[in-house]
Amino acid sequence: MSYDLIVIGTGPGGYVCAIRAAQLGMKVAVIEKRGSAGKQLHGGTCLNVGCIPSKALLHASEMFDEAGHGFAALGIEVSAPKLNIAAMMKHKQDTVDANVNGVAFLLKKNKIEAFHGLGTILSAGKVQVTAEDGGKQVLEAKNIVIATGSEVSSLPGVTIDEKIVVSSTGALELAGVPKKLVVIGAGVIGLELGSVWRRLGAEVTVVEYLDRILPGMDGEVAKNFQRMLGKQGFTFHLSSKVTGVKAGKTGASVSFEPVAGGEAQSLDADIVLVATGRRPNTDGLGLEAAGVAMERGKVVIDDHFATNVKGIYAIGDVVRGPMLAHKAEDEGIAVAEILAGQRGHVNYDVIPGVVYTHPEVASVGKTEEELKAAGIEYNIGKFPFTANGRARANRATDGFVKVLADKATDRVLGVHILGVGAGEMIHEAAVLMEFSGSAEDLARTCHAHPTMSEAVKEAALGVAKRAIHV
Repeated sequence: MSYDLIVIGTGPGGYVCAIRAAQLGMKVAVIEKRGSAGKQLHGGTCLNVGCIPSKALLHASEMFDEAGHGFAALGIEVSAPKLNIAAMMKHKQDTVDANVNGVAFLLKKNKIEAFHGLGTILSAGKVQVTAEDGGKQVLEAKNIVIATGSEVSSLPGVTIDEKIVVSSTGALELAGVPKKLVVIGAGVIGLELGSVWRRLGAEVTVVEYLDRILPGMDGEVAKNFQRMLGKQGFTFHLSSKVTGVKAGKTGASVSFEPVAGGEAQSLDADIVLVATGRRPNTDGLGLEAAGVAMERGKVVIDDHFATNVKGIYAIGDVVRGPMLAHKAEDEGIAVAEILAGQRGHVNYDVIPGVVYTHPEVASVGKTEEELKAAGIEYNIGKFPFTANGRARANRATDGFVKVLADKATDRVLGVHILGVGAGEMIHEAAVLMEFSGSAEDLARTCHAHPTMSEAVKEAALGVAKRAIHV
């Protein structure tokens, strides 16, 4: 069987790449090992055990917390809410199923042939599919795109059993609320899932190797966000190195010590969540035998997503850059357009990042730390949500908007938002930056009143020290 393009992996990068290629007239096949031959689970980690199910639980737990602690201030009197964890998990699974089935429908609609099994590259233009029963078949294609995503990365010496010591996957499947949850890692995944179970009643303690939470995010934002999480009930042990996790039948003990050296401590937990990052999923692809160059576990590509082997390309979590679903999607579209002779491109300076906690954290572009390291002079405009009318009405006054603009040209270089709805508000900054807009451009753009987004405009005004409402 011969195709114009074979895509290995149907996560956000893979299925989007396949659809765009089909739109451009190519004969396309995809290979997916998740699920079974009768029920392929397209959508990768994101749709099945990542972005989508976690957001379903984040929303549900936020509603539970609001009903228990926020309604009274609005004049809504209800009895204390009762948690039906089985029904909440059903909501999560229904959400996942709808999205996964939606991708299957889109592949079929675009006449993309789907094969189930492990895809192994034999050579340029040839991919072997190994089915569950061991059967093998070889597919041929003019081009191959590797889009196999990433998988959980654990700590050395720590065994994840998905019962007591869990990864993000296991943390989405807990049958009950743990009394004590210890989260190893203060990145996005750890804080999001920690938020879910904290709102549902768990005592959450976070152990982090670095001296801050959310590495890579703007330092001022991270510092303020940590303070907010502390008020919500999180306990943090920063600059701390986990030295061991001993799991029993009903719980675990986590040992840790200061990174700089010092007295060791231990924490008892019902559940331990290991959220120390992810690694590229390249096992079984046959990359070494095919001669595909690798560097630190990632596939090496050029500016057009091509590997060193002609006809083999790679996108998403297996290549350089942030491990984000939307980054993978944009790369999938770009490589499909390049293969069709068009000018596919991804602007890596404008890739938003969002932490879907409450409040949310959203960022696009450079942080203050990055600008200082690069020696770029900049102006800052900041505006607190306490001065925003809609935020007051919604009891959502925590946080602020921060705009960083080039001191000489006023071009916006970065925008950082800490607040309710930050993940939606960040996109006007992304559009502005995509067109190399200035803080003045944003400041002179009329924003509807009253909206939370007015804070973005006010922060842009603040770059020139002319914010109105603060």
